Amino acid sequence: MRILISNDDGYLAQGIQVLTKYLSIDHQVVVVAPSENKSAASSSLTLDKPLKPIKINANTYSIDATPSDCVHLALCGFLEDKFDLVVTGINFGPNLGDDVIYSGTVAGAIEGRFLGLPSVAVSLASWEGKNFETAGKVAQQVINKIHISQLSHDTVLNVNIPDVAYEDIQGFQTTRLGKRHMSEKSTQDKDDASLYWIGENGKEADNGVGTDFHAIDNNYVSVTPLQIDLTKYNEIDTVSQWLDNL
Repeated sequence: MRILISNDDGYLAQGIQVLTKYLSIDHQVVVVAPSENKSAASSSLTLDKPLKPIKINANTYSIDATPSDCVHLALCGFLEDKFDLVVTGINFGPNLGDDVIYSGTVAGAIEGRFLGLPSVAVSLASWEGKNFETAGKVAQQVINKIHISQLSHDTVLNVNIPDVAYEDIQGFQTTRLGKRHMSEKSTQDKDDASLYWIGENGKEADNGVGTDFHAIDNNYVSVTPLQIDLTKYNEIDTVSQWLDNL
């Protein structure tokens, strides 16, 4: 396959380099990624200025832009290549539960799906980042089998990999997103009390059997199919009845 690779940690990040190494074994890859870390950019697009792709080498481009920008431009702009698949990652850190709303890595994959290509987001589910090679091998396994999947046209796969040695992976589990508690409080900057830092992610709230949290905690690869349609269908009648009384 011809695969477009992007991320939100920047084109120099260890994760994207490992992903490129492993997917290049069996496929043609082109990297179009942010010039620097754009974590938690979600699905933002840059509309207030033009963007300039910089060619790093024969198959790598960097852009001072968000992950969604990078995927969008690669598929609709400066490249003539036709791609079969979009893969984003390997993210440094987990994209579990509510994280997917904020994640630039997941957003890049969603942008690929918006533009008509099957897409996979890959994350190393730890802030220690010791076993990127494990994540690279797992990503290679998943991508080399994706051509036999029967996924619907609007599905994005969110893959999280335990930060353990490859031989300690217990297998693969199809999971649903868990949930976190509310995020921690914002904190004042130590040097300037007028500045604030966004609080850390909330702790796990829904992490039972079947969730992505549970899979990772038990050293399984978590594979969660995501949908782009955010409509809460079971509330449509309730909202309609409420509107009728306005």
